[in-house]
Amino acid sequence: MSWRSKQGTDLLKSHDWLVQRSQTVLLHGARLIDPSTGLDKTADVLIDRGKITKIGKINRDELKGYVELDLRDKILTPGFQDMHAHFGQPGHEDRETLTTGICAAAAGGYTGVSITPDTDPYIDNAGIVKWIQDQTSGSPVNVVPVASVARDDEGRRLTEVDDIFHMGVRVFSDTGRPAATPEIMRRALEYMKLHNLTISSRAQETSLAAGGVVREGPVSTRLGQKPWPSIAESMAVAKSLLLALHTGSKLHLEAVSSVESLDLIRWARERGVKVTCDTTPHHIALTDEATETFDGNFKTSPPLGSKRDKDALIAAIMDGTIDAVAADHVPLTDEECLVEYSLVPDGVVGLETAVGVLAKVLGKGKPDWNKLITLLAIRPREILELPPATIATGSTADLTIIDPEAVWTVDPARFFTKGHNTAFGGWQLPVKSLGIINRGWTLIAPDARMLVK
Repeated sequence: MSWRSKQGTDLLKSHDWLVQRSQTVLLHGARLIDPSTGLDKTADVLIDRGKITKIGKINRDELKGYVELDLRDKILTPGFQDMHAHFGQPGHEDRETLTTGICAAAAGGYTGVSITPDTDPYIDNAGIVKWIQDQTSGSPVNVVPVASVARDDEGRRLTEVDDIFHMGVRVFSDTGRPAATPEIMRRALEYMKLHNLTISSRAQETSLAAGGVVREGPVSTRLGQKPWPSIAESMAVAKSLLLALHTGSKLHLEAVSSVESLDLIRWARERGVKVTCDTTPHHIALTDEATETFDGNFKTSPPLGSKRDKDALIAAIMDGTIDAVAADHVPLTDEECLVEYSLVPDGVVGLETAVGVLAKVLGKGKPDWNKLITLLAIRPREILELPPATIATGSTADLTIIDPEAVWTVDPARFFTKGHNTAFGGWQLPVKSLGIINRGWTLIAPDARMLVK
């Protein structure tokens, strides 16, 4: 079923969200922050048929048939865009469907999500790309399929890039299907360069990482769990960077988690390599010590690092080495999580908590908003080569509403996502998304309905 079946709106309304498709929307008194244009001021915003038509003081007497939102003391930002989320469907609907994933994204303030190719069947042909595009057409969240680099599980045959490229796909990923050899990865990079495309890589040397459960170090030794050495990531990063240097192709590195990887990225950039990277909220908020509880909610890919790694990631965010933060949303079924720690699949959900976790970790509840919005909204679109979301007269209304003073407790039972496997259950977070405006939709959370006049 497509979003137009009302399945999604019914799910939102069942959680008491306000769902409207009004022609004219007046946003009153918000603090507007858009790092891409240097905008930071308090003003009204008028939206008519999905476009921002005026910014400034707006006379209500001139308006007819409009919906007003009182956003005084709230922040209005360009809509968030996630870099890589696992939505499951097709093939893994027990973990997540396109509908539940879209609703989870909207609840977290995301107006756009790039979904990973590890579905069943894989996103490795134009047909499956079109099916996803059709299923999500008209939804309040732009769903962007990322295609697989390889078309077989052995990673020895490249995807039909031309056909998929003509469906609008601009990023190809090795998630779940890494290239079998450096030679195949080299050919993939060279082929992507012909179309100026990007390979997004979850760098991992499988021979070193195979069977690893906890990041190698004192914690893995104490727990007696098979270690996952950080060199499993940094060696694969080095190999990919050298290939990108040789080919001149664009490379994006996902979920970077170690000091050594960051050093290699800096080295490569000094030599002109076209490399970007992201990390995740859980890697900057937690360390491998969290795994000492043997709670599967802390089993991630790559595994949580040391305090040294965590501190280095935060520093790399602040100095610009890390371009974006991705929720790295991986929902699992309850049954998959009810096994011993070493058997729990890797991954945690993150779309509904990302902005709150980042605000807590990066600014102790008072973040640098330009930095945070750049990480969540501006740089992801630039890397993914998507149209920018800007707060400007004449631009499409693609917006996220933030309460910078909200204090709320993470309760996975209230998530839209099917997955309850959060690393932040019970955490008190200082910032919350109150809703999104995108594609003519206005979605407002239950605790913000009083803002609607």
